[in-house]
Amino acid sequence: MPRVLITTDYLRPGDEVDRFLRQSGLETAHLPMAGRRDPEQLVSALGESDAALVANEPLTADVLARAPRLRVIVRTGVGYDSIDIGAAARQGITVSNLPGINANAVAEYTIGLLLAGARRLVQSAQGVARGAWPRENGHELRGSTLGLIGYGASARAVAPLARAFGMAVVCTTHVPARLRRDPAVRFVDLPELLADSDYVSVHTSLTERTRGLLDGSAFRQMKPTALLVNTSRGPIVDEDVLVAAVREGEIAGAALDVASEEPLPSDSPLRSVDEIVVYSHMAGQTAEARAAAGRRGAEELVAALAGRAQFAVNDMQRDTRLR
Repeated sequence: MPRVLITTDYLRPGDEVDRFLRQSGLETAHLPMAGRRDPEQLVSALGESDAALVANEPLTADVLARAPRLRVIVRTGVGYDSIDIGAAARQGITVSNLPGINANAVAEYTIGLLLAGARRLVQSAQGVARGAWPRENGHELRGSTLGLIGYGASARAVAPLARAFGMAVVCTTHVPARLRRDPAVRFVDLPELLADSDYVSVHTSLTERTRGLLDGSAFRQMKPTALLVNTSRGPIVDEDVLVAAVREGEIAGAALDVASEEPLPSDSPLRSVDEIVVYSHMAGQTAEARAAAGRRGAEELVAALAGRAQFAVNDMQRDTRLR
């Protein structure tokens, strides 16, 4: 009986996903990922597994090389930068993600971060908790410009919500013009987006092209009143340079749902600036999105084991520029 390792932390023995997999003739084993773990623990579990339904596990070439039975990996999410796709392909392992599965959740969360940043909600609540009574001015979203870096499913879901708040929306992407279906979004290159936007929201995937994309040069092009929002991947932003940019007034602040190292280390410089607020990678984590990801991930895993993967990422020619 093929064995499936499940590391996504919100999936549990006996739940809907577990029952589906067992009814499909698979044995299941749960090893929830909750923060950092010893890679050897993961290697040990994968060594006895034919397939894996995983969270943001660091599935490196070394880890995969020690998983001789593994044939299928399914990410219960969109990003798969934590998996060495080349190594998986060389070992004949099919890797799938779930494109668009949490787009609505990410879009609503993005708007929440925009509102929180514009009205300084976190700083106000923190001030009250300290015994103060902050009364600083915030800003309205209406009449401002939102710049979207990337035009994947979450960015496309953000655009109509932003317009409902009266925002103009610009976007930079390498998605072909024929696929840019929203006539209300103005497509521009990155320098123009950075210069024009009051809020810059990151929705592109992490690739070698986008790693460190938002660096010192980028921050110098932004308005000193601009707020950066990142719900994508931490390494897209040069965090040390961001800290300096906010301290020096090059931009007003940042709302980060992701960081280069998660959980955020206690000595991270991101903790040292009041105008940088770091959240715990929760953009896609709604009850609805989790339920959908669990179901679709399990279905994709069963299909992939039968040679019918729908969302395999390592057998497609993908444009790895800004999406």
